[in-house]
Amino acid sequence: MTAHDARLHAFRADLADARLRGEVSAERFVSGRPARIAVPVADMRKAPRPDAGVNTQLLLGDDVTVFEETEGWAWVQAKRDGYVGYVTDTALISRDAVPTHIVSVARTFVYPGPDLRFPRTADLSMGSTVTVTGAAETRGTVYSVLASGEAMIAGHLRPIGEFAADYVSVAEMFIGTPYLWGGVSGFGIDCSGLVQLAMRMTGRDVLRDSDMQAAGLGEPLDVGPDFSGLRRGDLVFWKGHVAIMTDTENMIHANGHTMMVSREGLKEAIARIGYLYGGPTGFRRP
Repeated sequence: MTAHDARLHAFRADLADARLRGEVSAERFVSGRPARIAVPVADMRKAPRPDAGVNTQLLLGDDVTVFEETEGWAWVQAKRDGYVGYVTDTALISRDAVPTHIVSVARTFVYPGPDLRFPRTADLSMGSTVTVTGAAETRGTVYSVLASGEAMIAGHLRPIGEFAADYVSVAEMFIGTPYLWGGVSGFGIDCSGLVQLAMRMTGRDVLRDSDMQAAGLGEPLDVGPDFSGLRRGDLVFWKGHVAIMTDTENMIHANGHTMMVSREGLKEAIARIGYLYGGPTGFRRP
């Protein structure tokens, strides 16, 4: 049998994705059923327990394939990046209405109607997708009306398929966002989650974890002993960490040092990180 990364392939000793038949060993193979994330942020856990670690997160509107539902948990694979894990079954709905728009700001709100004075009904992150069915204006503010009848600020949404030009500028919108292990939203994000979400907004879906990104995202770089070969948008990798260059000397990253998304000089970061974790393991140009 071929070795497969369990983060990206749905297989266990007792159950596996039917597409892996002949490639992995399992007692039973299933095709899975389509579903969609129905909550603002769904934690994807390592195991079907509330105390299990969070590997990543799914956002409102993300499509998944469900292979098993039992005791309040669903074993799923995300369509966008292939990540496999467990979410609560209450986070899922069927794929009915087709999403039309994506949240294009770091964070925004959903209101019960087109009026910002109404108590909000939900908080959404960049990358969440919704179905817009109409428009309204109240006191000069333009709203997008959703299929549910709720409303959002129209300027906080972008039609699906319309992309940002520069992923670094998108990442910079998250400065000050709290660091969260496994986070991939405007409410909390980690280093590789920042890369993934920012690139998604430019129309590029990339793998989730920093080791996956270090192994195959873009092209490797020889930056020279003084790092002079780096430019805006290049990625710097350490073991278990990634940062985005904002120019030839500075970078942005979600990090456990400041516990938020912050700017830092590359050479200062190398000196600081190297004390405990060693120097950069590689550089890549997406």
